[in-house]
Amino acid sequence: MAGRENWSSRRAFILAAIGSAIGLGNIWRFPFKCYENGGGAFLIAYIVAMITAGIPLLILELSLGHHFKLAAPLSFRKIGKKFEWIGWWAVFVGFIIVSYYAVVMAWGLNYSVFSFTQAWGENTKDFFFKDFLGLTDGPFQLGGIRIPILISLIVGWIIIVGAVWKGAKTVSKVVYVTVFLPWLLLIIFVIRGVTLPGSMEGITYYLQPHFEQLLNPSVWITAYGQIFYSLSVGFGIMIAYASFLPKDAEIINSSIIITLSNCSTSFLGGFAVFGSLGYYAHISGQAVEKVLSGGPGLAFITYPTIINNLPFARMFGIIFFLMLLTLAIDSAFSLLEAVSSSMRDKFGWGIKRSNITVALVGLILGLIFTTGAGLFWLDIVDKWIEFFGLSVVVLIECVVLGWFFKLDNLREYANSYSEIKIGKLWNYLIKLILPIVIFILVISETIKLISNGYENYPNAALLIAGWGVVIMIPVLAIIFSFIGKNKKIESAPIIIPKTPFTSDIGFQRFNKYLYTILIFGFLLAVYIILSYFVISLKPAIIFLIGVYIFLTLIGGAVYFTVISIKDGNWRDIWAKEALREEKD
Repeated sequence: MAGRENWSSRRAFILAAIGSAIGLGNIWRFPFKCYENGGGAFLIAYIVAMITAGIPLLILELSLGHHFKLAAPLSFRKIGKKFEWIGWWAVFVGFIIVSYYAVVMAWGLNYSVFSFTQAWGENTKDFFFKDFLGLTDGPFQLGGIRIPILISLIVGWIIIVGAVWKGAKTVSKVVYVTVFLPWLLLIIFVIRGVTLPGSMEGITYYLQPHFEQLLNPSVWITAYGQIFYSLSVGFGIMIAYASFLPKDAEIINSSIIITLSNCSTSFLGGFAVFGSLGYYAHISGQAVEKVLSGGPGLAFITYPTIINNLPFARMFGIIFFLMLLTLAIDSAFSLLEAVSSSMRDKFGWGIKRSNITVALVGLILGLIFTTGAGLFWLDIVDKWIEFFGLSVVVLIECVVLGWFFKLDNLREYANSYSEIKIGKLWNYLIKLILPIVIFILVISETIKLISNGYENYPNAALLIAGWGVVIMIPVLAIIFSFIGKNKKIESAPIIIPKTPFTSDIGFQRFNKYLYTILIFGFLLAVYIILSYFVISLKPAIIFLIGVYIFLTLIGGAVYFTVISIKDGNWRDIWAKEALREEKD
């Protein structure tokens, strides 16, 4: 497609992808999943899921987008006309998410203003639920639209659209603020969190390993589910972002850097959260488990309470809610871009028309979440979309690309452009292992929800906002796939360099990382086993697990980034020769 915009640089693309993956869930979701599922032991399951699912899936989606230079729906149509609806399913799942994610952004905007005067007062729970949300007694008692939330929602959508106003060109500039700023603010909160009185008790709850939990299948299901949810795979985002890459772009190492950066942020976020919760337990005279709360309750109830008791409370309040806003913005505009780019590819719309149209529909859909019952509906939709929207899309994506597309060709295509190379194990992960894992995850959650319901909500509400929404999305996707079905797809030519960027050294680089974490993991396991016989070794286990995870995630991100920097000049020389050779 001759007029398709490109990223201003590889750095801008990686930052945009990292920004999409990093969101509010890194702060209020991941740390509590870790605590609830074995602490330090869960982190081990999480790393396994990252290597066997996160990185392979990201490579898959980036390769697909770069290969066809199209957003998700038409990329799948290139595989076969009967598969276009899968791409629409993916982007519509993301669209439903952004319709309520923007409302959570609106809450953050309001609280950013509240933080100047600490308007939430001493009783932060009553302020959030009663004064701010005007929470009703149930989902069918709407209670009317909350005007302050509606105004902030409109402002939030203006910010989101502004961030993608000229597509990748605008995003390439915005991400330098919306990625680096929340990282900086998060580091401030980590330092502040771990230096507060009582913080170590909270961090102990975060990292204390319960290794028997690794024998519990639900822990592994949760770890894989967290990876799927946090990496923005299955929304069509990464396929769309990769379609804006220039023809000589790197794929595999970029996927690894994005994944490790996202997981590192989640890991570091746990120190900020649990350090602060340890402090809260300390000053309130309660046990840490009594003050634990995740989700919106953490951000809008627990943290304001903690901020009230900090020196320079207003300053830390402003910093905290600014961090939440910048974390949310990237994820929100990436979800918008996934839908907008799909509309442009399908209907030939311009960038501004597609962005504004999609934003207006998203704003209208989000109105239900601005009512007094909005929190109930948001909670239900989010639960069902996570498991029966996102997970099922990823499952079908793996099956279609693994069994109805020449996966070897896609792997060789990615390898030919990349500083790191992958072998046939990647094929087996996509074709066999991941579909089995996701299928088990979905069936397990289906049985649980059918048997137990969810949070005592009325069955009618679950039927409408849960099952109804996840059934409606694929139906709508099929309808969209039939619109203009016989229209010819215009896309950029597929260019495969005859000379790959690296030879066997590409395999060695990734193997070096894997062998390193395996060796250190083995040594850590030996130490843990010895601690059962030498009791004096036990106190150091939490510290050693923290160091191991730190080196695996943050050390890995640094290692692969250094490779990218070192290969920069060589890459420019290779691109001129290899791609010119292809044209000849």
